[in-house]
Amino acid sequence: MADISAALVKKLREMTGAGLMDCKKALAETAGDYPNDDAWLEAAADYLRAKGITKAAKKAGRVAAEGLVGVAADAKSAALVEVNSETDFVARNEEFQAAVRTIADIALKNDGDATKTQHAAAPGGGTVGEMLVNLVAKIGENMGLRRAVALSVSDGVVASYVHNSVSPGLGKIGVLVALESSGDKARLNDLGRKIAMHVAAAKPLAATVADLDPTVVEKERAILSEQARESGKPANVVEKMVEGRLRKFYQESVLVEQAFVMDPDTTVGLFIEKHAKELGAPINLKGFVKFEVGEGIEKEASDFAAEVAAFSKS
Repeated sequence: MADISAALVKKLREMTGAGLMDCKKALAETAGDYPNDDAWLEAAADYLRAKGITKAAKKAGRVAAEGLVGVAADAKSAALVEVNSETDFVARNEEFQAAVRTIADIALKNDGDATKTQHAAAPGGGTVGEMLVNLVAKIGENMGLRRAVALSVSDGVVASYVHNSVSPGLGKIGVLVALESSGDKARLNDLGRKIAMHVAAAKPLAATVADLDPTVVEKERAILSEQARESGKPANVVEKMVEGRLRKFYQESVLVEQAFVMDPDTTVGLFIEKHAKELGAPINLKGFVKFEVGEGIEKEASDFAAEVAAFSKS
């Protein structure tokens, strides 16, 4: 086999935009007796185009802030994934939806590890990453696995809820709630689903006060302290004002402290305690997680008129 130098791989990458490993594989697959390196590079570029890799690479830089979250579950665990696309139109595509279901199932088997899921084997051959590359080439939009997570219990349930569902287990917001308990599993799952619906609506930052990020609490305390000092009241009064406002912050941000959306006269924590008594077994809220499609992704503002004007000058 001809020598595949780093310089040759780099040049093919610059020509096609494909990844380094894809470029190296293309050169290996097309190795032969060529009059010069340029001829070999052309053959390798044709190989990448035939595989749809070049087309996918050209789209890889485009912002993908739409898509779906998908849920997969078994008896004592569940996984949540977010797979992004560029437009909501593609999120309604049946092939894309099937891919998200497949990825959620694979994520469940890999304990919600996104990297392991990306490199895991996909049905029909290849990896999950390669499956998405092929789908990009076929559908014509950038897409990718953004994140994945899994929750599990030793005894209990991991309940799930999908908001704005387009199909069972697929939607725009996905929530998992893990409840440890020896109580009746069907009733636990119903409780967990109601809490998951609350999480989707109320968007708590943490399950308990102890689970809150200390930096978030300190930042809030600093802001509240500054506001209280502006009142001009004595330091001891200011301190009490800050503590009172922090309690309100906890009531708004911590799951067990929040007023339950289905019964605002009680908190989520008290709602769980009530059900524990009815079940005759303690219930431990082990944790929750919420994914919302596109959250935290900065979307590009599109100026259609400017795009048309630029195109007409080209």
